[in-house]
Amino acid sequence: MVDSLSAVQARRVLLAAQGFGRPTATAAKPAGTRQLNVLFDRIRLLQLDSVNVFERSHYQPVFSRLGYYDKATLDALTFRTPTTRTPGRYVEYWAHEAALIPLESWPLWRWKMDALSHRDAERYEWVRDNQAMLQWLRDELASTGPVSAREIEHDANRRTGPWWGWSDVKQGLEMLFRWGEVVSAGRTRFERTYALAEHVVPAEFRAREVSRADAHRSLVAQAAQALGVGTASDLADYFRLKNVDVRAAIAELADSGELVPVIVQGWQQPAWLHRAARLPRRIQHVALLSPFDPVVWDRKRAERMFGFHYRIEIYTPEPQRQFGYYSLPVLVDDALVGRIDLKTDRQARVLRVQSAWHDEGLEARTGSLGALAERIVPTLREIAHWQGMESISVTGRGTLSPVIEAELLR
Repeated sequence: MVDSLSAVQARRVLLAAQGFGRPTATAAKPAGTRQLNVLFDRIRLLQLDSVNVFERSHYQPVFSRLGYYDKATLDALTFRTPTTRTPGRYVEYWAHEAALIPLESWPLWRWKMDALSHRDAERYEWVRDNQAMLQWLRDELASTGPVSAREIEHDANRRTGPWWGWSDVKQGLEMLFRWGEVVSAGRTRFERTYALAEHVVPAEFRAREVSRADAHRSLVAQAAQALGVGTASDLADYFRLKNVDVRAAIAELADSGELVPVIVQGWQQPAWLHRAARLPRRIQHVALLSPFDPVVWDRKRAERMFGFHYRIEIYTPEPQRQFGYYSLPVLVDDALVGRIDLKTDRQARVLRVQSAWHDEGLEARTGSLGALAERIVPTLREIAHWQGMESISVTGRGTLSPVIEAELLR
């Protein structure tokens, strides 16, 4: 029985649990529905974000792990069109942040939906003052079926009674979404389409009752399996759960043997290893990670596990940015070795490397910068092909940019 792990071993456990280190697909033989479903079963969610300077956040973790795939295949599984009759396998909810989750997990969030419904009614004057509009939204969705907020707002402003503007309609729909009364029935150009839960979620899932304690035990077990190894805080962060609930769930999972206590070298807190976690002898993989990838979305955990200080600079004024607007952590084998600021220029069909930096101390771990560029450039070429870009352009800013540009010209 494993009772301790080195820092390197802990990284490998995490990366293996997250699906790294396996053979990746190519354009000639892309990953398909089966591989996407297996990945979802492994990581349990894909975080959504509207930033599209390179690629939306839910598409990128799939490519980072599986390699080449058709985004339309993922869309068919997740962003169901409003006219689709057959329920998909996935649905959106506030798991971590806004995220795609397996439809079977929806009942595990009823405790949160109910708690938010009661809390919002007590806390927000807006909810109390807009009961008529909320009921009108329910009735509108019941009669019209799945529609966007924009379409509902248009109908609201045609009414002869009170006029509700965009902000009120959108806020009302988001409140109903928080409470589980409304769900996403798909997206068009990333705009969510709303529907009543009974229009999307099968009756068996809507009828399933899961206690708060049972739901937390299941979610913590899923988080542990997705991370392989983690502290109590790590397990809580995966689905943004409260520590008090997580500690109780960990105790029960430890009693049943699903979680095993371990000591990780350099960690200040006790850790827990999932009984199904693998400990590979090595990880061979090169990938650029989304800022919202589970490996790095907890910045403090990324620093603890990889010695990698990472902050996204989207909201930092341009003169104060150190690494770039949308810098992506670079994973090479079991280390985060640098970051590359990418932009997909869809009009010119150019993948732009706006900056590329290596981490200090890199040479001691990985050899020369030229050798590192030899590992990274094939992945950049695969990304460009996946994005439908015809070329790659390097601006020259950053310590890795010259060697990447040189490698591209070879």
